[in-house]
Amino acid sequence: MNYKNVYEQWLNDDYFDKDTKEELIAIKDNDREIEDRFYKDLEFGTGGLRGVIGAGTNRVNIYTVSKATQGLSDYILDQKEYTKEKGVAIGYDSRFMSKEFAEITALVLNGNGIKTYLFDELRPTPMVSFAIRELGCIAGVVITASHNPPEYNGYKIYGEDGGQVPFPKDTEIIAYVNNVKDFKTIKRLDKEEAIKQGLFNIIGKEIDDKYDENVLAQLVNKDVVEKASDLKIVYTPIHGTGNKPVRRILQKAGFKNVNVVKEQEMPDCKFSTVDYPNPEDPNAFKLALKLADELDADIIVGTDPDADRVGAVVKNNKGEYVILSGNMMGVLLTDYILSMRKEKGTLSNKGAIISTVVSSNMTEKIAKNYNIDYFNVLTGFKFIGEKIKQFEETGSNEYIFGFEESYGCLAGTYARDKDAVVATMLICELAAFYKNKGITLYEGLQEIYKKYGYFKEDIKSITLKGIDGLKDMDKIMTSLRNDTPLNVNGKNVVEFRDYKIGEIKDLVNNKTSDTNLPKSNVLYFTLEDKSWFCVRPSGTEPKIKIYFGVEEETENKADEKLKSLMDNVMSIIDNILNK
Repeated sequence: MNYKNVYEQWLNDDYFDKDTKEELIAIKDNDREIEDRFYKDLEFGTGGLRGVIGAGTNRVNIYTVSKATQGLSDYILDQKEYTKEKGVAIGYDSRFMSKEFAEITALVLNGNGIKTYLFDELRPTPMVSFAIRELGCIAGVVITASHNPPEYNGYKIYGEDGGQVPFPKDTEIIAYVNNVKDFKTIKRLDKEEAIKQGLFNIIGKEIDDKYDENVLAQLVNKDVVEKASDLKIVYTPIHGTGNKPVRRILQKAGFKNVNVVKEQEMPDCKFSTVDYPNPEDPNAFKLALKLADELDADIIVGTDPDADRVGAVVKNNKGEYVILSGNMMGVLLTDYILSMRKEKGTLSNKGAIISTVVSSNMTEKIAKNYNIDYFNVLTGFKFIGEKIKQFEETGSNEYIFGFEESYGCLAGTYARDKDAVVATMLICELAAFYKNKGITLYEGLQEIYKKYGYFKEDIKSITLKGIDGLKDMDKIMTSLRNDTPLNVNGKNVVEFRDYKIGEIKDLVNNKTSDTNLPKSNVLYFTLEDKSWFCVRPSGTEPKIKIYFGVEEETENKADEKLKSLMDNVMSIIDNILNK
């Protein structure tokens, strides 16, 4: 059935509601829009669903959410370990339709006889990860599109360990979702009946309290906070879920001078004060910077809509506010946590630090300095969560800390996903630590560089929307894979990793080895001067991402080399697109 036939079916079938039909009638003369909405089913990927909200098979709406949930229900009911005592924890963020999608998710699960635990209001994604573990659930669902633009929403599935579902279970769930061919086969209970049967349950403060206990247990040194409890903090939840839990945790941790950006305090599905609700975007901090200037704040922190990522802004040695990258925060926290543990004598000889292939190479150097094992995984925090689970099952290592360059990290094992709440607390503790030393957090970063070397990283994203965008992404990846550049930025490429086929090519010695990581559409190039760049399509946005990293003896040399590398690589990609 072609896209026009499917469009007509949605228009004429009584199964679809009045609002949906009115939305579709409004585009009846726009064939391009009809095609984009109906040329395919919205893909249920390894991380779940994510897309633009609207009517159509290639959109996020009550029907596509219900279909995903029916597939998840079928999968759960086929699992040998499933018992009626286990249920599914459900959370949602501040986005348009998030609450409605969360309730529909619960009622479809209930229609299949599966108990649900729905949060009483919006909550950060990591709190759902925690609730799964705390309640002994078989799975979890979070309705969120993380830091995507306002027109997006999404649907993320978590396993019984609280982590995003890993391979091969993720592909098994995808198969179950794809097997739901007819919307009319979806089972759904009426809310009153679901409550009556004890299947629809609301959770709230009891989970919050236990979550807080676990987050507060990750404070590295309480004395540091007590000595600098007046640290001036400006915080913005960017209209998302972090407002209550972040402020609550900072207060319980002992910080007494937390100032919230009022214009961005309350949930807002339009994210009216920002173009892009992402702490990776400097523009998201405009209002926070204004408040920080007024208060002469020591640090600014901002969490994304589902509060799993956090950005930080600190003063440099000139007194100017500068944004720290995810890599900068990651290496600072890694070194601080390890140094404090070593000082206290609590650093296990089985300790482990985990980061991703596109994050700073400094992390491995820090781990080696403390005689700690370092593990490199694919992009996506689920791979870090999978490693934590592996450590617990085998006893091989003790997880200490993990981060990825995209502003996400986790300390402790109470959750299995990145947590901006614990990250904010630790970043503020770190700022307090340096304040007690009489320097800023930025100056602390300079100390790290002097100790380990000047590692600098950056990222470029190319937005490629729609059908043509998918073709361009494939064009870039295919060209780089099949016609591998051998010299970049005046330096020879000495190693080429193709994670899609799981192969590492040593171009100097003409040897091939295995990546020993799951298959993923990622290409990684290492140059003879230790510079590197990596290219991958985003798993959550219509973008292709290019990551860059260099290592030098001085900051100026590192900055110059990074700029030159980025210009050279982007020129290669532009040439591919223009062919």
